[in-house]
Amino acid sequence: MEDQSAHADPVAPAAVSEPATPAVATAAPARKRPRPGERRVQILQTLARMLEQPGAERITTAALAAKLEVSEAALYRHFASKAQMFEGLIEFIESSVFTLVNQIAEREPSGAAQAQRIVAVLLQFGEKNPGMTRVMVGDALVFEHERLAARMNQFFDRLESLLRQSLRAAADERGSTTPTVDANAIASALVAFAVGRLHRYARSGFRRSPTELLEPALQRLVA
Repeated sequence: MEDQSAHADPVAPAAVSEPATPAVATAAPARKRPRPGERRVQILQTLARMLEQPGAERITTAALAAKLEVSEAALYRHFASKAQMFEGLIEFIESSVFTLVNQIAEREPSGAAQAQRIVAVLLQFGEKNPGMTRVMVGDALVFEHERLAARMNQFFDRLESLLRQSLRAAADERGSTTPTVDANAIASALVAFAVGRLHRYARSGFRRSPTELLEPALQRLVA
């Protein structure tokens, strides 16, 4: 059930003779109702934590509501559907990763170094957020609306496009005669490598780190 604020009844002053000190009434601490937006964040955080359980089966709204100790109806006051909840997680992934990627592009002059760092931040994000990893690789979306998987595909397409830009600059720096071809091939390989690492992380029950021996592997791929 939804959290409700407890309202203590006013305490009437006791009739006492002078010079007695008035008694102080001790009220039980009131349970606070979440501020606007807080419940929405709580729902997404709880969903992400549930996804972190290795081998977790499809998460139902009933299970999510039980975890939050609210009714299913309470969930739907904040999200129109479970698909919208997953979209909230995907928005968090997009915002987090692409904010870091844009910072790399602004601060790192070397195209090759940009590409390596882009892949590194993606895998580091996945390692720190196991539940989000299951969303990125699609494990958590198998039984959900197809638009969610399509949106994650778009996420990796966008990432590959940004890698191509960095790698095209790197190919130009090397004096390649086919910079576009080189950039396209390496960008595709880097995305496949990153997705493979994330898949292994999820399928191992989050035991195999996606950043394991990452630096030498990236150096070989981007060389």
